[in-house]
Amino acid sequence: MTAFLSHFMAQGGLILWWLAAVVALCWLLVIERIFFISFSFPIQRKLWVEQWQQRNDHESWYAKTIRDGWISEAHLQLNQYLNFIKVLVAICPMLGLLGTVTGMISVFDVMANQGSSQPKLMASGISLATLPTMAGMVAALAGMFVHARLAKICRRKEHQLEKALRSQS
Repeated sequence: MTAFLSHFMAQGGLILWWLAAVVALCWLLVIERIFFISFSFPIQRKLWVEQWQQRNDHESWYAKTIRDGWISEAHLQLNQYLNFIKVLVAICPMLGLLGTVTGMISVFDVMANQGSSQPKLMASGISLATLPTMAGMVAALAGMFVHARLAKICRRKEHQLEKALRSQS
């Protein structure tokens, strides 16, 4: 498996390593968000709901401000890193396109120096051009899907907290 991966990365050139770093950072942040949503946020949500239920006053301006502050804090916590994940996803096809350009420059360089009579030399440049593009598009498609799911889950969790806090008033 590692031989296949190293061969694939060698065929794609330096840009593919940059793309791999961006994808690794993106998935690291996605995993962090999943752990936060699954483990940390439910504890904080429970604490907020319990504190709200223990209050005698739910109708005053002060009580509503506290509740709105908790909802705003939940929004910030839930949506942390989502925009950064979105930017990383948007960078993936751009890095793939950069790989295409550098690969085509390699092909044109071979053609200028060796002529167009050596297809094997041109094939390596074309491979260098197409692999980063494909990898960037695959990474972007997977990242877009995961980002959309995370954003939807975060909106739902925020709405559920707001509903739980407002139903107590």
